[in-house]
Parts: sequence; structure tokens; C-alpha cells
Amino acid sequence: MKKASQKKQTAIQYTIVPKDLAGHLFDVTVTVAAPDPAGQVFALPAWIPGSYMIREFARNIVRIRAESNGGAIALTKLDKHTWRAAPAEGPLTLHYEVYAWELSVRAAHLDQTHGFFNGTSVFLRAVGHEELPHHVDIVRPADPAAKTWRVATAMAELGAKRYGFGTYAASNYDELIDHPVEMGDFELATFKAHGIAHDIVITGRVPNLDMGRLQADLKAICETQIAFFEPDTRRAPMQRYVFLTMAVGDGYGGLEHRASTALICARADLPSTAAPKAGEPDEGYVKFLGLCSHEYFHTWNVKRIKPAAFAPYDLQAENHTPLLWLFEGFTSYYDDLMLVRSGIIGEAAYFKLLAKTIGSVLRGSGRTKQSVADSSFDAWSKYYRQDENSANAIVSYYTKGALIALAFDLTIRAKTDGARSLDDVMLALWDRYGRDFYPSAGRGVTEAEVEALFEEVSGVKLKAMFERHVRGTDDLPLAKLYAPFGVKLVDERKSGKPSFDAGIGRDAAGARLAQVHEGGAAHRAGLSAHDVVIAVDGLRVNGNPSNLDTLLGRYRVGDKVTVHAFRGDELMAFEVTLQGDRAPGITLSRAMTSKKAALARPSAV
Repeated sequence: MKKASQKKQTAIQYTIVPKDLAGHLFDVTVTVAAPDPAGQVFALPAWIPGSYMIREFARNIVRIRAESNGGAIALTKLDKHTWRAAPAEGPLTLHYEVYAWELSVRAAHLDQTHGFFNGTSVFLRAVGHEELPHHVDIVRPADPAAKTWRVATAMAELGAKRYGFGTYAASNYDELIDHPVEMGDFELATFKAHGIAHDIVITGRVPNLDMGRLQADLKAICETQIAFFEPDTRRAPMQRYVFLTMAVGDGYGGLEHRASTALICARADLPSTAAPKAGEPDEGYVKFLGLCSHEYFHTWNVKRIKPAAFAPYDLQAENHTPLLWLFEGFTSYYDDLMLVRSGIIGEAAYFKLLAKTIGSVLRGSGRTKQSVADSSFDAWSKYYRQDENSANAIVSYYTKGALIALAFDLTIRAKTDGARSLDDVMLALWDRYGRDFYPSAGRGVTEAEVEALFEEVSGVKLKAMFERHVRGTDDLPLAKLYAPFGVKLVDERKSGKPSFDAGIGRDAAGARLAQVHEGGAAHRAGLSAHDVVIAVDGLRVNGNPSNLDTLLGRYRVGDKVTVHAFRGDELMAFEVTLQGDRAPGITLSRAMTSKKAALARPSAV
């Protein structure tokens, strides 16, 4: 009993109370039993792992104070997210309020319908005590609107019952902030994937939600991924997993965690009991399942197999790595592939998804200027801070990274007659860097180690591919790489309909040019992003983007039209020569039965 008491006494203790639902305020306390005698320092993370942008969560702390033994303790702010308490004898407690009104998977949100938080948004870190156990008491709101609320999190229960308010525990600060928490009146279902419980939590109104179908489909995806990484043992790397999902009118996104994921989706993308049972899922539901597959794959690839720069995280500054093409791009390759391997979609549907990815990469001229290695490194300043010129300046390490994964996979399979594949590379990464990462943090993989491992495991010389496509900007020869597998890739983008070659957004006055693609018709005519087109050849353009498409549909490629547009409050006229739409026009199809395709283990196509 004495040892248990001492262990509990040394833990960092938190209490979080949804204090004001209408005012969106969490009340938080943190108590340190043995504070630094020179003055305990506390810091709130500046970013959240998985979302590579400095977000300065401390800006949401409304007020803060410290006390010890019933008396006030002075707090000195050292920088925008760090405080030092004056020396204190005995336990030191900080009391602070956090404003929570960001409906996203990255931060915290609180109102009369639900509460959600990531630890990076609400839990000040007691500097120097990060490796101690961290306990948090999640308190039920006093507001009558929350009288039937429950709690969902993958964090271990200490004094709480599962799905209940009470005390939860993490082994250290890193684990504490890796377990998001949802509270509210949510839909809940549980299934087992290779013996491990997986919870599905849906917050938000979803009429006729087909939870049965969702359970069955997610079970298939999860079991396929567990078996992928552990083909012999079928052992998942977590004791329990939770899909925390916020269903809204229009939204999409996810953030990975070691034993859960936080998702946001359009409620229309979730399966309905009113929809036909037979056939493959519709486009919206496939999109949601692909998101789930992506975040679940991260359980292995980035949460345990990590780049060296993330082991450990520096939560107060940017953590630059040139390897996000591997951790996000390869995950983007396998997410849809796992839908095929689990039997959720067929080959034709997969080819359609892949064609969309190929087209999106080819659409932007930024791919000719920035490599995926540089895109990875510059994620903090460029990818996560995109503007109207981003399509002309950067490449996505998600989408081109996925195509690089495909290219490596096809190359390895072709060069080894199907004896090796990218799967073998991923399994080697898991075996050497991921499987034993927790409970004590292991080490991450370096850029040089990645390249060496690819060649060692595959037995194929791949240096040229790394130089040309990872560190270089060459387009991937996917049609050539697919040919030995009996798959035909056709690029039909040049036969498009007349267009400005610009991204079109809504505006009350007309059609706002959201992006102007380099070398396109709008660019050549002198139009710029944010210009608002109000007329084409004297005919009004309204605020619906489809109206401009309808007007241009009356013309042919090569026709000249007079365009009137507002730039700010100045009316300007432009002569635009219409060109063919360069929107994605990629098609993939099975052209023949191939011996190499038959040998693939399991097929990448």
C-alpha cells in the first residue's frame, strides 16, 4: 500500500472541467507534488504531432494563476507559451481557463452539443517531469445539457469506468497528449479486429446511420492492416483502438494517434440504412473509409515507425524532416490499396481513385520546381501555409509521395519477378524501427537509413529513383512501369473543354479566381488570383462557379473572349484566348493478363 501511495503521489495530476459550455471554456488545473526548487516551468505545446504548423495553442489560455499550500505564487511569462512559477515549498498547482471554439481534429471545441480536446491544446507540460505518470480527472459539466454525456478516449481508465467521467492515466506526458477525448451524446459501437476491441464513436446528428455496415467495413480494413504488419501473429500494436468521429454538414480530415484517431466528416458520407445494401460503397462513403484507412495505417507508419526528427518531438518548435513523403505519401498509397485488399472496393474503383491522384499531381506546375523531399522539409512554412500561388510553387508530399510509393512498388515487383515488393520494405521498417518503439521511446529512421534499407530489402538498385523522383522533380513514368503488369494508363487531359485554367470560387459579384495556373489562359491574358469575373463577352457571370462553365461551354478551344473583372474596386478588361481544360483526364484499365501481375504478393494493381 505504501508503494502504491508513493507512486500516486509522484504523478502529475490534472483536472479538466467543461466549465462554460456556451462560453466554450475548459477549466484546467495541474498539480506538481515536487516542483523545481528553482522555480517550476510550464509550457503548452506550440503544435500538435501529425499537423505540421506552429499553432500557438497558448493563445487560447484566457487567464492563469498559481498557488501552493493555499497561498498565491507569482507566475512569470517567459515567452508566448511558457511560464515560470516562483519557488514553492510543497505541491504547486496552476489554475487556468482554455477557450475552446475550433471545430477541428487538431485543437479543442466545447459547446452545448459536445466537448472535444487534444492534450496539446489544454495540458500544460511540467518541464522536467515529463517522464512521470500523468493522471487526469475528467469532470462532468454542471450544465443540464450535459446530464447524459459520456466520455470516449483510448486513454487507460484509472478511477473511471469506460465511457464515464472520472480519472484516466498515461505513463508520461507524451502518451497523455496522444489520447484525444470526446464527450457528449454520441453513437457508439464496438467490434473486434484480431481480438482487439475497436470503438466507433460518432458525434453529430446522422439520420439512419448504418452502424452495422460501418462496423463490418472497418473490421475488414483493420484486420487487413494488422495482418499486413504482423502476418504471423496477427498482433495489433495497441490494447484498444477508438475512431472518434465528428459528423458535420461539410467537412473532411483526420489526425492520427497511437491508439485512436480523431476524424471529421460530412454526415452524408456515412452509410445510411436507407441506401441499397448491394454493390460497392458510394463515392462519399469510400472517401470516409479511405480516411479511416489512412489514419489507421499511421498507427504503424509515423506513430511507431518515425523519422529521426520526431524521436523525440520538440513540441515548442518546428521539427523539420525530409521524409514526410514516406510517412504521409506511403500512407496515402496504402490507404486505398487496403480498401482493395480488404474487399471493400474492386479494381475498377481503385483505378479511378488512383487516376484522380495522378491527375491532381500533374495539374500543378509546382511539381517541376519542388521535390517531395523539399516539400517535406518545408511543410511548416509552405504546405501548411498555402496561398493562391501554391499550385504553381509546391508539390504535395501526400499525393506525389503516394505515386512514388506506387513507382517503387511496381519497380521492385518487376525487377524481382514478384518475389519482392514495397510490402517487404514496410515490414522491414516495422521490424527494425517500429515494433519496439513503445513503451520506452525508440529511435527514428534517418534519410540515409531509409535509402539503404530499400535497396537491402528489395535487392534492387534504387539510387537513381531517389535522385530523380524523391530529391529531384522528374515526373514518374507510371505508364511504362504499369505496362509489364497488363495495366494501361492513358493521359487524355489535352482534349478538355474550353477554360480559363483557373480555380473558381464563389463571390456575391461574380466568379472569383481562387488560383490562376501558370501558363494557362487566365495567366496569359493578365488575370490574377482574387480577380472577380463579372462578364464574358458582355454576358453577366453570377456567383455560381458553374455559371462561368456554362458560358464558356458555348465556345471552342482557341476562341477569344472579352472578360470584365474587378480587381479590388477597379473594373478591368482582358482578352482571353480559351484553352483546353487541363483538369485530370487520366484513365487506367486492365489491358491484359500478365504473368508478373499474377506473381505479385498481393497485387499492387
